[in-house]
Amino acid sequence: MNILRFSFMPLLKELIYPPISPYEQGFLVVDDIHKIYWEVSGNPAGVPVIILHGGPGGSSSPIGRQFFDPKHYKIIQFDQRGCGKSTPLGELRNNDTDHLISDMELLREHLHIESWHVSGGSWGSTLALAYGIQHPKKCLSFLLRGIFMMRDCEIDWFMNGMGEIFPESYKKFKNLLPQEERSDLLNNYYKRMTTGEYQDQIKYAVSWNAYESSCAYFTPKKSSFNTAEEKNSALTVGRMEAHYFIHNRFKPHDFILKNIETIRHIPAIAIQGRYDIVCPMRTAYDLSCAWPELNLMIVNAAGHSAGEFELGKTLLEASNTLKSL
Repeated sequence: MNILRFSFMPLLKELIYPPISPYEQGFLVVDDIHKIYWEVSGNPAGVPVIILHGGPGGSSSPIGRQFFDPKHYKIIQFDQRGCGKSTPLGELRNNDTDHLISDMELLREHLHIESWHVSGGSWGSTLALAYGIQHPKKCLSFLLRGIFMMRDCEIDWFMNGMGEIFPESYKKFKNLLPQEERSDLLNNYYKRMTTGEYQDQIKYAVSWNAYESSCAYFTPKKSSFNTAEEKNSALTVGRMEAHYFIHNRFKPHDFILKNIETIRHIPAIAIQGRYDIVCPMRTAYDLSCAWPELNLMIVNAAGHSAGEFELGKTLLEASNTLKSL
């Protein structure tokens, strides 16, 4: 999942590390269609950590690296296929989990990194776990937040179950579609975000993002999609999330849980807001049951967003804990 705009409590801004700029950046050609944007910040001789953004369809954020000590870590970020500064923006062809894992390996080799800490929140946690299952020897540890494993029950919860907690948001989301299309929100939203007039695609994408954003905070906040940039970002996120939900589910749907043995020996911390509605607590609990060695840190007064004080504070503490590895 993805939240387009970070909304940080002022106290958290004072707690995390100061803003830093990349000292190296570029584009990596990964196939005949896609070029991915990447950047490196922090300590050039530090311990590598790769930060995986949410979505699918989100993008890297400068704030994301402020949770990691820039004197200790060599911080790698990249925009996944079709996202952020990667080109072509919003491209759905050759865009699935296996391609993203392959891109991570190409980037690791391009940067001459032997192994790295792997960190990701929401959809980023899904990609981190899937990457680790394919390439466990390249992972020093996992630092995860807002666990999402792309199971059928989790996708159904996102499309319908969140409405049990936020019925007013769900009603707006559902009722934008014609009556005859409301029984299949996922496929009909996907159709309307990928076909037809551009302005109609934007309308449905903004509705998709507004629904998600309204459910993402312990204390609900309103998100705006007024500028052209905000609307284009909403379209990328909406299209990409729906595309992955329909075309890129794991087979079997509980693939991650069935393959946890591959990574159980790797140190891992998972941070979960007790009242995360977007990626509910049950998912993190199921992961911890399959992975007893996982350090599951439950933050009781928190929802989904890393911008909430207690959740962000715990994420910062966890990244500092991993410095001892």
